[in-house]
Amino acid sequence: MAAVVAHPSAATKPSIGLPGRRYDHVFFSAMALLVLVTVFVGFARTYYLAGVFHAALPSRIIHLHGAAFSCWVLLLVTQASLVSAGRVDIHRRLGIAGFLMACLMVLLGVLAATDALVRSGGNPNTDPKVFYIIPMTDMLVFAILVFFAFRARANPPAHKRLILVATVALMIAAIARWPVALVHRNPVAAALLSYLFLLILVAYDFWSTRKVYRATLWAGAFLIFVQQVRIPIGKTAAWQAFAAWVLSIAR
Repeated sequence: MAAVVAHPSAATKPSIGLPGRRYDHVFFSAMALLVLVTVFVGFARTYYLAGVFHAALPSRIIHLHGAAFSCWVLLLVTQASLVSAGRVDIHRRLGIAGFLMACLMVLLGVLAATDALVRSGGNPNTDPKVFYIIPMTDMLVFAILVFFAFRARANPPAHKRLILVATVALMIAAIARWPVALVHRNPVAAALLSYLFLLILVAYDFWSTRKVYRATLWAGAFLIFVQQVRIPIGKTAAWQAFAAWVLSIAR
């Protein structure tokens, strides 16, 4: 399961005495579908069921941003399905497109975040300059994890775990739009709920291999650390000055 290139290796074969590894294809396909459902529920009313490009979004860059991120989720499901079907050849070729798409997503994510800053968007209960650090750090985490996933493409177990955690880094926007009072327009609560994906991955690692993969540990810890320190950083004078500088240029 990956949105970038993955090459088969001995690491993909179930280890002796660890029969749970044979369920990798099922697990990562199910996780990709869970991501798809999570995103659809979050953006159904305002985007998908509103006609996608006919939806009443505030700017063209937000339309492009939504389309690219939707394509990433669809590619994630497609890649997981191809591996499950044994079509690794097609999976590899699509992987190149996936890596290029990830690069485009980072660019569009930064532009969309800046557009929201200019419009004083984001959470209405939060200073826009503070909120700006949330999508910016989401792009930072996503970019770093996808980069390491690309480097680890010859190591499928690590590669697909890095791709999954990188995608989890993008889930807050969708979860924060669920029609549930606990998380609606609450990025902190949405982040905590997104960690369920990480807990499921840790549980599966331990069940299937009797250990937790290093990629799961460091990627998950990195994601949680960045998400927990960014709001305090966003309230500092240094970040406020940076956001004000970006705002002055963008305007």
